[in-house]
Amino acid sequence: MSRFWVGGNLLLAFLAELVALGIFAWWGWSAGGSTFDRWVLVVLLPLATAVVWGQFAAPTAPRGTPVRRWTVKVLVFGLAGAALWSLGHPLLAMGFVVVVAANLLIIHTQKLQP
Repeated sequence: MSRFWVGGNLLLAFLAELVALGIFAWWGWSAGGSTFDRWVLVVLLPLATAVVWGQFAAPTAPRGTPVRRWTVKVLVFGLAGAALWSLGHPLLAMGFVVVVAANLLIIHTQKLQP
């Protein structure tokens, strides 16, 4: 297996995580009422997601078990897709979820975890 294949898939996984955080911030801005509420959601939603990800889904997560990792990944990416859909972008949401699912499947079946 080439380094390009491994590195490319791991890079895509990392970019998908960053995109999910961005989607949560975008959704937070659109969901908030006042400007203050919007900024709170823009900061807290991605931050809370990153903390949960770091504790349970990251490759070196201290509380990560295989079941917890998959549960958190499915929840985070699924909720990001749902948030994108609710923002009025159903095709982007479906594309995001399909790309993430394919990437996770490749990483899992070919054991590409760092």
